Amino acid sequence: MSVEPAATRLRHQVPLVVWLVVVWMLLWGTWSWANLLSGLLVALTVLTLLPLPHVVGGVRVRPAPLLAFLGHFVVDLFVSGADVAWQALRPGGVHRTAIVQVRLRADSDLLLTMVAEATSLVPGSLVLDLDREQRVMTLHLLPVRDMADVARKKAHVLVVEERLVRAFGSADDVAALEGHRTEGVPTP
Repeated sequence: MSVEPAATRLRHQVPLVVWLVVVWMLLWGTWSWANLLSGLLVALTVLTLLPLPHVVGGVRVRPAPLLAFLGHFVVDLFVSGADVAWQALRPGGVHRTAIVQVRLRADSDLLLTMVAEATSLVPGSLVLDLDREQRVMTLHLLPVRDMADVARKKAHVLVVEERLVRAFGSADDVAALEGHRTEGVPTP
């Protein structure tokens, strides 16, 4: 078992500390030096008492695919949010929902988690389960109009996965994605 050098450990912890401080500040809703310092103290305490394992494989950020993902994600948020709001407010309410499974192609824990989170954040889709071994994500979809709509929404999950792999995946992840595309791997 190798011991990680302090500089490498610190490099991995700084973004997490910054993120935790930002979340702390957002929870308080106001910016102040007291909130900043208390957020820093809370973040350091959390990371000391509850250390997280490092993500195996690391992340490569590709700016152009990341911007493409973010642009599509924001559009998905607004379009799906409007659709779900209309379903909730219209007379008669929601008529149909569906629980479906989608077989993902990514094999990275980080990428699978990112796909699940991005999918759950969009109104109208909720991840119920993610089977790591089989790479199958179970989703609740709201609303669904017909079986063609279900198929479109399942295919959209794979599009989100592809965008995230292109934005954050390693060269091997992107190659594996291309391999699945040429093989025409079916989804459940």
